[in-house]
Amino acid sequence: MPAASAGLLLFRRQPGGGVEVLLGHMGGPFWSRRHEGAWTIPKGEPGPGEAPYAAALREAEEELGVPVPPPADPGAGDLDLGEVRQRAGKRVQAWAREVRPDALDLAALASNTTEIEWPPRSGRRLTVPELDRYAWFAPPAARPVVVQAPAAFLDRLESFLAARPSP
Repeated sequence: MPAASAGLLLFRRQPGGGVEVLLGHMGGPFWSRRHEGAWTIPKGEPGPGEAPYAAALREAEEELGVPVPPPADPGAGDLDLGEVRQRAGKRVQAWAREVRPDALDLAALASNTTEIEWPPRSGRRLTVPELDRYAWFAPPAARPVVVQAPAAFLDRLESFLAARPSP
């Protein structure tokens, strides 16, 4: 069975009607000098018996290093963006949450870490942050920098927002 991941795409509305999404740059030496195709949403694999939505919220908190901000509209639920199958077969599910424009201080975010072998097949282990920096992007600026799955989620979020304009 292919691996599965679940993630949370945070977005905020800007004065004047624009939208920005929060992306994290993947950590570690492989990604350190890359910009295009090196950004993603906070996501990860569900634990045993963990529901994908619960995993998305947990992973967002772990990869941001702070509690996930509440929705900008307390009565609004998170938007189910569906599933994307990556080239290697991994299934990624995501939800989107609108947050207040001032909900996150990017300088205060700090991802959890993971251990990798670097260089590959060297036997040497290195601890790196899963995400090493964060930025808000307008969707057109986000497309060239995100990996495959989040690009599809950006499209779905934009379609949803176009159908339901800001209050």
